[in-house]
Amino acid sequence: MIEPVSRIFEELVELNFQLYNSLFLTLPLDAVEQTGMLLPLLGEACARGFAEGKDPAQIIGEFLEVHKPTLTEEEQIQFLFKVIQYVERQVVLIDALEDAAYSRIHRLGSKSPLGQLAEYARDNDLGDRLAQLLENFGVRVVLTAHPTQFYPGQVLAIISDLTEAISQGHPPAARDMLQQLGNTPFFQQEKPTPYDEAVLLTWYLGNIFYQGIGEIVDQLAEHHPEQVTRNRELISIGFWPGGDRDGNPFVTTQTTLKVAAKLRYTVITCYHQNIRALKRRLSFRGTYKRLEELELLLHEELTETPERRLDLDHLLAELDVIEEVLIKDHQGLYLEQLQSFRRKVRLFGLHFASLDIRQDSRVIAATLEAVMQQRRDLLPPNIFELKWDQQMDCLLSCRGHVDPAEFSDPVIQDTLASFGVIREIQLLNGERAAHRYIISNCRDASDMAKVHALFRLCGWADTELTVDIIPLFETVDDLQRAGASMASIYGNRHYQQHLARRRNRQTVMLGFSDGTKDGGYLMANWAIYRAKEDLTAISRQSGVEVVFFDGRGGPPARGGGDTYLFYAALGRRIESTQIQMTVQGQSISTFYGIRDAAVHNLSQLLLAGLENNLLERSDRELNTEQRDLLETLAESSYRSYDAFKKHPLFLPYLEEMSTLNYYGMTNIGSRPTKRGGARKLAFEDLRAIPFVGAWSQLKQNVPGFYGLGSALLEQEKLGNFANCIQLYKRSRFFRALIANSMQSMIKTNFELTRYMENDPRFGELWRNLHDEFVLSREMVLRISGQSELLADNPRSRMSIQLRERVVLPLLTVQQYALMRIQQARQGEDMPHLAQYEKMVMRSLFGNINASRNSA
Repeated sequence: MIEPVSRIFEELVELNFQLYNSLFLTLPLDAVEQTGMLLPLLGEACARGFAEGKDPAQIIGEFLEVHKPTLTEEEQIQFLFKVIQYVERQVVLIDALEDAAYSRIHRLGSKSPLGQLAEYARDNDLGDRLAQLLENFGVRVVLTAHPTQFYPGQVLAIISDLTEAISQGHPPAARDMLQQLGNTPFFQQEKPTPYDEAVLLTWYLGNIFYQGIGEIVDQLAEHHPEQVTRNRELISIGFWPGGDRDGNPFVTTQTTLKVAAKLRYTVITCYHQNIRALKRRLSFRGTYKRLEELELLLHEELTETPERRLDLDHLLAELDVIEEVLIKDHQGLYLEQLQSFRRKVRLFGLHFASLDIRQDSRVIAATLEAVMQQRRDLLPPNIFELKWDQQMDCLLSCRGHVDPAEFSDPVIQDTLASFGVIREIQLLNGERAAHRYIISNCRDASDMAKVHALFRLCGWADTELTVDIIPLFETVDDLQRAGASMASIYGNRHYQQHLARRRNRQTVMLGFSDGTKDGGYLMANWAIYRAKEDLTAISRQSGVEVVFFDGRGGPPARGGGDTYLFYAALGRRIESTQIQMTVQGQSISTFYGIRDAAVHNLSQLLLAGLENNLLERSDRELNTEQRDLLETLAESSYRSYDAFKKHPLFLPYLEEMSTLNYYGMTNIGSRPTKRGGARKLAFEDLRAIPFVGAWSQLKQNVPGFYGLGSALLEQEKLGNFANCIQLYKRSRFFRALIANSMQSMIKTNFELTRYMENDPRFGELWRNLHDEFVLSREMVLRISGQSELLADNPRSRMSIQLRERVVLPLLTVQQYALMRIQQARQGEDMPHLAQYEKMVMRSLFGNINASRNSA
């Protein structure tokens, strides 16, 4: 009998949380007496108070009056800071408990799903087809440094050790680590540099991905060794810290080169350790000496004393020779360990992760304009008055040389230099080390042509351009025009020649984050789905293989949620020879923070893509009626969201009633929280992370559901609700959308901010949000047939409910501080205003981590 997931979670997480939390709350971590002992009482007071309709100020005020009546305001503030400190660490305890129980909670058996798929293919005459897929298919996970990861390195190390202590069942060791955690600062005194962010993420490369990816590839090689070994893209890692310039003035070419060197150093460290382990086994004549020489070569590079630079081809050739000797002279003893190492070398090269360069299209346009003003001989001065085809021809055939040092503007100078730095990195670490230029806010094909021109002017001239130019379409309008944009550049003979040298493969990035910010949840997801269909059709007609790179954030509102559900729902009209997606902030530690989780989640991505190409599933395909209904729902949802977004109090509500303006104070990322230098906030300059994060901190999660309920209600009024239910039952895509929206809604708690209902300025807006939430929750429960949100996913539901219960006191303190700040804005004397603002900022962290993917 299979044990229910709910029982496993209750036993391994909830009951253990009570045990370890009881130890934790008795630790002497604070100067304010009994904070830990009072925390459960505060949690009960918050839950009871909100149920009785009290606001956060009443709840906190009454609690302090009963339990801390003698404290001054200054002492009350210190007590509340200690509450935040305790809750932050309670959340870490839940993380550690869930990670320790990961295998059982996720039912990871001895046989992997990829192994099961290989056996199914063998038994159903699909083995040759699977072998072909494994030679050409690929998954790329791109690590970004967007500001949602706040733990410093020492805290991450404690979390890792705490997880291990819990796994081994050692409460005394876990108690000591909890005390260590309690005395270790969670926040950083200064903003990290882009290089600091890169160093943090290389920990995951060396400690998680190197072995985890090797494990997955070895499993697949058991069934199809030749195909798996030949495919250097089967699983790859992308890397944005140090390369992503979009709105980050702190990224320079020096940073980019330094990060590329760090990536090389990290992978060589892994190789060095791997070869040392191999030497302990391959102690034979003809193998040991060769391994010893390779070890010395790697050691010299690590100590920066190389007599000759490490060459990847030489390393692989030596491993080939060692394999031949093993087979011929030593009965193939330990051959699998050698082959496993060689597969990792082929996958990771000398770069480990491919460093992407990204810049905003507006900066690219300004850069080209600056070049044209200074060098009038390179392009026709009236180029943008010419016909479209002539413009494209001029840009794509442009040649010349521009020296970045001739320009005084630091952004222009760095943008120009970034094109040449890609060539420099390729010469050092190989082509795969840096071979993609991503254009944020790409409007049409001319942005791509401008990038091509700048490459030719900045170091590439007539040499082969070994770089993929990747447009990023983000807004609803740009997504709808994406197909036409790509068709216009596919038809240009100069770009056709470029694509021919790039295996006739074109990568297109699609932005869930800004798409949702612009069009709302349902429209963004549908617009991206339709854009993928359009781009697939146009690319196939042009003889081009299109690869989709999804810019996904952590929560469902930014394309997160269950990625297997999403990718397993794509039909035949969408090209899926590759799955590429960004992972950022807390989502990196959530999905890839431990080996079991990394192997499981990477395997799920591979499984979704391989199944899509191997198996026929009718619920992946949309018929005409389903397509029309989805289009209608998306348009209806978009009208509701767009009207809400255009409300004159939309931005003032976020600025004055949420934590939006406090993200820049947190020192959790190097990048500014908005584009541009304008003092007044404009919607188009607002980054998706603080936008979605602000709604999450309010526990309103608007981008994850708004408009969905109104769209479904409209269909019910038209007598079409039965078709919506059938759509849910028969369409994987729609079920995935509803499931991910449920994740947003189950984390929503309007009782926390019900006091805003009577606000003379924002009350009507709050009621609008609340009504749409209640409606959306009701409608999704009806079409899914579930009695509660995520009833069909007890693992997620129980995890979220436990986290929301633990974090409630922290959120109440946050709202209390925001209310005090509001009083100061209204003219009330507030001698401790700065401390209340710091309280808001400090309380962001616990909620971000409690949600594990809230921004």
